[in-house]
Amino acid sequence: MFSQPSITMHTPDGAPVYGAGVWHFATYVDRYATDGYGDPCTVLDGIKLAGAVGGLSVLDLNWPFPPGDISTAEVKAALAEQGLRAIAVTPEIYTGQFARGGFTNPDPGIRRQALDLVAASAEVGRELGVDYVKLWPGQDGYDYPFQADYTDLWDKSVGAVRELAQSFPDMKFAIEYKPREPRNRMVFSSVARTLLAIQDMGMENVGVLLDFGHSLYGGETPAEAARMAIAHDKLFAIDVNDNFRGWDDDMVVGSVHLLETFEFFFALHDAGWQGVWQLDQFPFREDPVEAARDGIRTMSAFHRALGYLDREALAAAQSAQDALGAQRIAKRALFRALAEGESQ
Repeated sequence: MFSQPSITMHTPDGAPVYGAGVWHFATYVDRYATDGYGDPCTVLDGIKLAGAVGGLSVLDLNWPFPPGDISTAEVKAALAEQGLRAIAVTPEIYTGQFARGGFTNPDPGIRRQALDLVAASAEVGRELGVDYVKLWPGQDGYDYPFQADYTDLWDKSVGAVRELAQSFPDMKFAIEYKPREPRNRMVFSSVARTLLAIQDMGMENVGVLLDFGHSLYGGETPAEAARMAIAHDKLFAIDVNDNFRGWDDDMVVGSVHLLETFEFFFALHDAGWQGVWQLDQFPFREDPVEAARDGIRTMSAFHRALGYLDREALAAAQSAQDALGAQRIAKRALFRALAEGESQ
């Protein structure tokens, strides 16, 4: 039987545990710089760079481990050497092999390959002792009007995740939703649609991974989306970053939407959520270790600011829907914490 893990996601002094996707330390390409930004980097190289950050405790790992010829034993040894733990595995069900869909591919053989790949990653996750398998079915969806039967796409997506959850009742599966990219429209595109799909699945061990940038990009208010997922007891994990809302830029935390990011962490804290504060940044042109340190510094300031918030005054302002009053209270706490961080 599945049961929520009783692990503590805060350090003894009450500070959050910080994590990152190992791809934070990878080599990036785009459709212009197809030769990549930076030198080639394996998952073992990424783990070593993550260890150099100093503030990370856990990593989310792509699987198969890039570049594909690295064993689980090697990864376990590399993690141990850096004092890190694997919190999740993310099966690569979004590559060119699944260009027409993974769970929703019209070819039943390709759909089976996607399911088998996730199942294999879950076995690896068991060996690593991860908390969840992350599902990001980026190729599942459609691109044009009349291209697909929407009910069929929905049923295939719901059925696939249900089958996986039933096959691994001891594992958690966290669906990372996103409005689009690589497909023009993704099946799991918002917190509401994803929660509805999970309801249709009827599986206790399936939940949401809320990516702050995806929520912004999808026109949501991330704090509100978090509250909704928590209200249904389905917020299994978060990834944090930033963007300009027009694309999934995966910028450093708080670099654009500082106040909204603080509100997001306030919503998590206020609801008693105690998961890992996890980076999903893509530092194309920045040093990845420094970008991770900067993200952690900002998140540490958010944590301090939560302690400085005048909760009684904020509750009164929110009860009156006093926007300017509430913002003054939040800014006072946040700017104090940021200033303290600069002086340390």
